[in-house]
This record gives sequence, C-alpha cells and structure tokens, in this order.
Amino acid sequence: MNDTPDIPQTDADQSQRFLFDDADIRGEIVQLDHTLADLLAVHQYAPGVSRLLGEFLAAATLLSTTLKFEGRLVLQARSEGEIPLLMAECSDQLLVRGIARGAQHATSEEFSQLLAGGVLAITIEPLRGKPYQGIVPLSENSLAASLDAYFEQSEQLQTRLWLASDGKHAAGLLLQQLPAQLQRSADQRALQWQHASTLAATVSGDELLQLAPETLLHRLYHEDPVRLFEPRAVRFHCSCSMQRSRNALAALPPRELEEILAEQGHVEVDCEFCNQQYRFHREGLQDLLQAGPSGTVH
Repeated sequence: MNDTPDIPQTDADQSQRFLFDDADIRGEIVQLDHTLADLLAVHQYAPGVSRLLGEFLAAATLLSTTLKFEGRLVLQARSEGEIPLLMAECSDQLLVRGIARGAQHATSEEFSQLLAGGVLAITIEPLRGKPYQGIVPLSENSLAASLDAYFEQSEQLQTRLWLASDGKHAAGLLLQQLPAQLQRSADQRALQWQHASTLAATVSGDELLQLAPETLLHRLYHEDPVRLFEPRAVRFHCSCSMQRSRNALAALPPRELEEILAEQGHVEVDCEFCNQQYRFHREGLQDLLQAGPSGTVH
C-alpha cells in the first residue's frame, strides 16, 4: 500500500505488483507522468535526453521494488558519448530523483550516441549495512538490453525489463522468477519463465505508456491466472538538505572556505538535482573555519 499519503492516489504515479498463481513469477508495472514532469521542470534537457532519463527513472523504480530492506537503488551510466553521466535513484518508499550531467550539448535521439562506450553501475545502498554494486557494459541498443545482460551474467534470479518513454511520460514492465515454491521441477520452471517472458516481449512502447495496468495484463496474460495488487505511489523527491550541504563543505580546507567568504561574503551550495540553493554565512561556519587539515577542530 501507499506509504506517502500526502499524494492523492488517483493523481499519483504508480507502481503495481502482480503475481502468477500457478508459477513462481512476479511482475511489476510502473507508469510515471507527474514524477517525470516534476523532474524535468528543474532542468532544460533536449528531447533525447529527457526520453532516456525517463527510462532510467522507470527502471530504477522497477528494480527498487525488489528491495527487501530500507535503502535506495541507484542506476548510473558513465559514457564517452553526448551524456557523460546519467543517474536515477529510487528509495524503498518509491521516492525518485535523477540527473543527466554534462548533457547541455546532447542533441542525438539515439541511445548508442548518447551513451556511447558507456558502463552501467547498479548500486544498492541499504540504510543499515554495506552497499553493493554491480557493473556491466552498456549495450548499444537500449537500457533494457543492458539490464537484461546484467541479470544474465549475474547469479541472481531470472529478471527481464521492458521500458518506454516519450520524454513526457515513462513506463516499464518487470518480470522476475521467484525461488521455487509452487513448482519444484527445474524443467517446468524454465517452461513457465519462457512462456511469461515471451508474452511480455510482445508489449509495445505505446501499450506500456497508455494502457492501464489491468488492461495491459489482460492483453498479455488473459489465459493465465494473474493477481494484481494494490498500487503504490511514486513521486519525485530530492534528499538534499541544509545539513547535507554543510557536511559537503566540511570536506573543503578552511583556507578555501575563507577565500570564498572573502570574495562573496557567503558560501553557496546548489543541489544539482533540484536546484535548491543553500547559503552559509561566516557565523554558521565557525567550527569548519577552525578545523585543522585533518578536519579536527582546535
């Protein structure tokens, strides 16, 4: 159920889980409209960049629904193409944010040019515990193909994704094989997975973006017993804060802070995700200005 009640469910972007009654397979459908619009309102991206960022947000949301703990999942692509860095993250509460850094001059609509020669990092950051990261080369075709390759080479459960974005809306479908419970036979499990994934592969981008989850599932699996669960709301949310910005300033040498204060009269930190500005004056930085080279306060 929705853990962010401040957003009316009828207006909220949603992620909705489904299960096959006779197979150890789960699925998730996400559709983002307001969330992507809120994020893009902060930045001026070219159409190709907006479309790709929408796919990254949908993918991060889908993958975060597999988390079984408090934390967040981060998708980050670094490339030699027109977008040096593209990143999307989603928390276990389905709070998302993202950015395309250095994409001011990106004009291509092609994945292979936007993220040429790139690598994709998938980082899981538990609120308590050690983070985990997996890295895979970016496919020349699509983000979905890159993620499929990542799960194929890993020893994790069978997982496939289908993504769509038109730069204003984004959507995605995830299928994941679960540990054996309903079906113990390896051959039967393989047949069931092939059946479900083959039908999912017939979905079009327009169907992902336009069809309601109930309609989409009926279109794909009208002959299979599938249960659709209550939707959870997804929304854009930036985790920046005054304290986090101050913590970032603590990494600077006191001399550098003094130089900025002398020149500008204050130190300003801008969040690149949401464009929020945090301004610090000398009286609020006294402990940092008195810190030694190792960061200790004298």
